[in-house]
Amino acid sequence: MSNTTGTLPTQLFDSGGRIIPLSSVNQYLYCPRRAGLIHIEGVFADNQHTVLGSQLHDQADISGYETVRGVTLLRALPVWSARLGLSGKCDIVERHPDGALVPVEFKKGRRRKFDNDDAQLCAQALCLEEMFGLEVASGAIFHAKSRRRREVHFTRELRHLTEQAIQAMHQLIEAETVPRAVHKPQCSECSLFEICLPKITSSPPMLAQVGRAVFDTGG
Repeated sequence: MSNTTGTLPTQLFDSGGRIIPLSSVNQYLYCPRRAGLIHIEGVFADNQHTVLGSQLHDQADISGYETVRGVTLLRALPVWSARLGLSGKCDIVERHPDGALVPVEFKKGRRRKFDNDDAQLCAQALCLEEMFGLEVASGAIFHAKSRRRREVHFTRELRHLTEQAIQAMHQLIEAETVPRAVHKPQCSECSLFEICLPKITSSPPMLAQVGRAVFDTGG
């Protein structure tokens, strides 16, 4: 992905008047089925990863502000986009002396790059741009386990990926259809693993075999 910043021409969205949370962008890119189970079926379950993530965000969700070395830190700042049908909170938005805004998202793990995390941060930037009428060129993710900060440049490619995910999330909710599972290595880390049952639901031949076994009378 290139590091050339610059906004794409704004896409037209038909959100049907709904507002989706910023976190749904991350969930959709991680797994569309997980996003569907949460936002269509209303299903959610915790595991150690979601509990640790919630604890980290509970600390970050205390609203307020402070100034450190000339940079104002706005904590738990509500943001929204009417164009994208999107709302949520930024863990921190840094306001620099030159007026630049830099969103900062907290994540529980080690310093690693994931497109779904970067897109969630980019969605925050899109909201800030609409609210304040200025370009937000970059943000950062603070990885709590390694206590390291990773800079994220909001390239044209990342902006496009983010807007595509937002559009797809709106379409998913409009269709009211939960996608079929695609079994991947990261499924075992998902808090909905026991509900989704990806090994079974992603394999139609296996389902057919189970069905035949259930209804076979032995005649």
